[in-house]
Order: sequence, then C-alpha cells, then structure tokens
Amino acid sequence: MARYHAPAAPPTTGAVVADTLEAVVREGAQRMLQRALDDEVQAFLGRPRYAPGGRDTGYRNGHGRAREIGIGTWSVAVRPARVADLPPGAEPFTSALLPKRRYLSLETQRLFARLYLEGLSSGDFEPAFRELLGERAPLSGSTILRLKAAWETDYAVWRQRPIEGRFAYCWADGIYLGAGLEPEHSCLLVIVGARADGRKELLGMSLGYRESTDSWADVLRDLRDRGLTAPLLAIGDGALGLWAALDAVFPATRHQRCWNHRVLNVLDRLPKRLWPETRRRLRAVWEAPTRAICEARRDELARWLHARGQDQAAETLYRDWDSFTRFYDFPAEHWLHLRTSNPIESVFAGVRLRTNVAKRARVRENALYLVFKIVERLGTHWRVLNGGATVMGLVVAGERFVDGALVRQQPREEEEAA
Repeated sequence: MARYHAPAAPPTTGAVVADTLEAVVREGAQRMLQRALDDEVQAFLGRPRYAPGGRDTGYRNGHGRAREIGIGTWSVAVRPARVADLPPGAEPFTSALLPKRRYLSLETQRLFARLYLEGLSSGDFEPAFRELLGERAPLSGSTILRLKAAWETDYAVWRQRPIEGRFAYCWADGIYLGAGLEPEHSCLLVIVGARADGRKELLGMSLGYRESTDSWADVLRDLRDRGLTAPLLAIGDGALGLWAALDAVFPATRHQRCWNHRVLNVLDRLPKRLWPETRRRLRAVWEAPTRAICEARRDELARWLHARGQDQAAETLYRDWDSFTRFYDFPAEHWLHLRTSNPIESVFAGVRLRTNVAKRARVRENALYLVFKIVERLGTHWRVLNGGATVMGLVVAGERFVDGALVRQQPREEEEAA
C-alpha cells in the first residue's frame, strides 16, 4: 500500500523575492564583468568596437569558451575576448582581469585562504562551494597550495623588517608541531614581545629541530641586529638553551621561569592522590601578594611534602627559586602576564588544532608559513597588558617596584636636606 506524502509547502514570498534578487544581482555582476573584459580589449586595440583600423593593427576575433568565475560566493559565466592578426613581434593580448586558468577572483581566493587558516581542509568546504561556485571551480588541494605561495613572501618580508620601539618583556618558547616527514619533529622557536604601549607583538619565529643554545642564540642575534634592545625581563620554561643564549646575547635581561611548568615538574614527582591538594597549595604560593609571603607558603608546602615522604617534590620546589619570583620586581598589574608563558601557549593551542585536524604540514617550510599566518591572525586577539601604556611607561622609564608597588626615589636635594 502506497504511503501518503504531504505535498511540499509552496515557497514563501520572502524566499521567492530573495531568489529573484539574487538572480538579478548575479546577472548584473555577469554583465559588468563581461563589459569590463570587452573594454580591456578596446583599450588594447586603441579603438572602439566595429571601428575600422589600419593595417597590421589587430582585430577582434570573437570570444573564447565560457568560463565560470567565482566572485565571492557566486559564480558567473563570462566569455573572454580574443584578438588576432597582430603586427609581427607585437605582444599577444593577455587579459589582466581574467588571466588564463583563473577561475576564482582574488576575493574568493582570500576567502579560501581564510578558511584554511581557520582549520578547514579543502575537503571540508569543497562540497558547499561546489554548489555555490559551480562544478568547474577548481577547489582542489593544489588551489590552496598556490594560495600559500604568497604566505612565503609575507614571511620573508616579516623576517627582514627592522625592530622598532622598546620592548620591556619578551616570552620565548619552543613549539613542537610534528610537521614534516622526518622522524625528528620540527621545532618552532618563537619570541613574543610587549611594546611600550602594553601591546604584544610577534618578534621572532624560526624553524629548527631542537631548543639548543646555538639555535636560540641565532634567533636572538638576528633580533638584536635588526634593532631589538635588551628586554628587562624574559619569560620562558625550563629549557636551558634559552637561558644560556639570553646570557650570551642579552646579559642584562632578567629571567622569569614559567609557573605552569614548575607545577607540572612538582606533580610529576607525586602520586596522583596528592595532585589536587598540591595544585591548590602551589597556586597559593605564586599568588602570594609579597615575596616574603610567597617564600613562607613555599616553606609550608615543602614541610607538608616532607611529612608525606615526598622529598623529591620538595626539592624540586626549591630549585632555581629566584628565577620564579622575579615578577615581584615589576608592577602587580603585570603579574598575571609575567608568571607564565601563556601568551605563546594559548596561541599555539589554536595552531595545533588547525595543523593537526587536517594533517597537512608534511613539508617543514610549508608548515612554517602556515603557522606564521595563523599566529599573525590569532595574535590580533592578544590581551593588552593590564595598566596599558601608563604602567608600561613606568617600567620602560626604569622606575623601581618592590612587591609590585611603585617605590618613588626621593630627589637628591631632599635626601641631603634630611
């Protein structure tokens, strides 16, 4: 017995109007593009259509086959004009608006690149855009590869730019992305700086295999040679190569170790049953309002660990202690930014998401250009340092801070009078 199917509802008035408007706009775009192509031929020949020309001046030779061109999220069919009988040695006519083998407008190409940077592979958005742009639109992976060629140029220009302005802080980290076909994972050496107005900026990004002293020194020397002066404070993890390179290139820069990595180091030496309480106590340590209270809470935590037989964890807590409390010599407004390397870690969490989901970073150099563009985009959302240019101005001016508070030095005349 046949089933009863309710008749499809007729399209609403709004849908009909929308479809009609889209058809009108698409037809208008097609006519404008066709007219622009015809005007281009007219400018090349130097005379309007049907006007007589002299000998050996060339003439119109009809149109080529219709091509569907992607404009935004539409596709329109146009026929490129042809020119024949040009003088010997004359340059053949080539359309600047519609070069050979181009089926996508520059706007559409930028849209594909944007989608690619947002973490979508060509297979993710290809079916939808086939419907919008037509079946002949070349939306293969090779299209994206051609779009990435411009990223290589952008990276090369960025690597050679002069470093201008004063950077009070810098965050450094080595990021392993698993790019390339080599058994050893590639490492990106990344440096982010804080400008005098409190805004963060990507300073350096170089491709390597490991976080050695020589590799970090090469990155730092390149920044120094392009104008970077010694930052007041550098924030990073426990990579010894970074700190040795800083001492060699910027010996005046002080070191601040990342507290997130110290937490992981301590927990790595503890049974899991102690992790929740240890995390709570460690947070109380680094969130102490003064250095003295911080050290008191550290000692209390160490005694708590010793009482439970966790001597190694207690020793880890004391290791390189001075490098974990340098933030107390800077404004309290900046402590949130200085205690960890989160400005790099947070951005590269998005980088890993975009590079892993499509498994596209098979060539190390291509991965570098891709990651550079991703960081360039995600970096626009970097948080400005608390206090903005006002507090950063005090830091850059060399003002002294104790436990995060500004300590005004008395003028020498007042000191002598006293």
